[in-house]
Amino acid sequence: MIDKNTASFMRSLCMGQIEEDIILPFPELSSAEKETLHGVIGSLGQLLGSREADFRKWDRQGELPAEFVDELRQFGVFGLVVPEEFGGMGFGNTAYSRTLQEVARYDASVAVTIGAHNSIGMRGLLLFGTEEQRRRYYPKLATGEMIAAFCLTEPGSGSDAASIKTTAVRDGDAWVLNGTKIWITNGGIADFFTVFAKTGKAEERGQLSAFIVTRDMPGVSTGPHEDKMGIRASSTTTVTFDNVRVPAENLLGEEGKGFKIAMMILNSGRTGLGGGAVGGMKRLIQLASQQAKNRVQFGKPISQFGLIKQKVGQMVVDCYATEAAVTMVAGLIDQGYKDYAVEAAISKVFGSEALYRTADEALQIAGGNGYMTEYPYERIVRDSRINRIFEGTNEILRLFIALTAMNDVGQNLREIAKSLEGVFNDPIKGFGVLSEYALRRVSMATGIRREGTSFTRLHPALARPASLFEDATRELASAADRILRKHGRNIIEKQFATRRLGDIMIDLFVLACVLSRVDASIRKKGVEKAAHEIEILQTFAGQARRRVRINVSEIDDNEDEQIKALADHAFEIEGFAWDTI
Repeated sequence: MIDKNTASFMRSLCMGQIEEDIILPFPELSSAEKETLHGVIGSLGQLLGSREADFRKWDRQGELPAEFVDELRQFGVFGLVVPEEFGGMGFGNTAYSRTLQEVARYDASVAVTIGAHNSIGMRGLLLFGTEEQRRRYYPKLATGEMIAAFCLTEPGSGSDAASIKTTAVRDGDAWVLNGTKIWITNGGIADFFTVFAKTGKAEERGQLSAFIVTRDMPGVSTGPHEDKMGIRASSTTTVTFDNVRVPAENLLGEEGKGFKIAMMILNSGRTGLGGGAVGGMKRLIQLASQQAKNRVQFGKPISQFGLIKQKVGQMVVDCYATEAAVTMVAGLIDQGYKDYAVEAAISKVFGSEALYRTADEALQIAGGNGYMTEYPYERIVRDSRINRIFEGTNEILRLFIALTAMNDVGQNLREIAKSLEGVFNDPIKGFGVLSEYALRRVSMATGIRREGTSFTRLHPALARPASLFEDATRELASAADRILRKHGRNIIEKQFATRRLGDIMIDLFVLACVLSRVDASIRKKGVEKAAHEIEILQTFAGQARRRVRINVSEIDDNEDEQIKALADHAFEIEGFAWDTI
């Protein structure tokens, strides 16, 4: 029986266990949810579908007009995740992610504006708010009377949240807040801010706490609109807090638990970003397909050329795989699983990179037209670039993914060490733990199948890709064990090694999601009608398997030291040392 409070598919996988009950069957919305969602999607098409010229103009101007933001309010997009009793739509993560997907098909700036509000700006209230806080703010957040923003990043403090300088000092019945936050999405239009600050006495200040701050509090101010590379029409500003007195009842969650709150908000909200990535890819596949069919070169449409087919075919594989992973993570959250941080991070990394590849290739297919501002390609390329940076850079998330696995493997090895210490006092207990570990090691080394190391519920038509996954799982568990044994407690500094492990984990989780999705499709409509989806699975499984093998082989055979030496040389001279003259 799966314990949803502690179970994690990927954390188990790193120990060589395939917890198929977590990912099978593939998550699916109820008929009622689907009906509601179809209505929302249809209405969004009417609202956004004929405004391409507007989106282009607003991108150049760097602002969404107030009148359009009012249209979004009237439509109800700011209440997507607010419970129905407070005037919202009460969407779970799956329905919300699918809605953001539809918005992103039309414009990324609009999707980011809605997503920053629902995914992170007010997500803390949803997850940690008191009943009084929810009653007070939900109705205004649902209507968009209050638009929300998430205030964590500061000058000099990006991914290193522990280094923030904003402080909150208790003074009677209030907290006095001082500091500046930067690059805050919705900063210029928000009235509700989830703000993170250091609390405690000056000499021991180090713990973060979260606060609900509103624009009408004296001392709250925002800077000018930032001139950005992409998502230009979305509002991005600094937000400054100058001796802002925040009522004590506006503390969000427990004092000193702000870091955990921030991470849970970001993890829970990643399905919005993932949905946006899928929507962008679907639009790009549509544009690229039309372009390839209509563009004639050398007497025939370029859609008939192999290299164009390769580009579009890969777009389809990446989009299907991303949607499978994003839907899986949203489904896990909706089903009540608590430990999904690794899976959510994987969906963000994979989806953001797949979107950027797709945007780049779609522009390439469009050729010179793709580079011109009258077509949407160049804007989409610029817009999609931010996804690899915000809500946690992909580099930091890769390290988080891998180090979480390392921690689990390390904990297992520590338990083995403790068992060895007690073998002579309690040989049955000690050898019991050792036997389990030995069996797992033998399984990894020889390929002997043990219970929990193979799929048993997948459709027989998926036997080949399932076998590839099982083989790669043993390599993952072995790689994690090897890397930890090789580097020990120095692993935190070995970012090349952890990145390789992270990439293996990313490929395997996404492959598991694709397996689950195709299995559900086969059971619903049969093997013949799912033929193209099976082709997607076979393609992705083969690609993932090759990438896993490369990453495993490079654990011990690589050019890491040479690359680092060259980087150090560039740092030393602050440039490139060679020239041909």
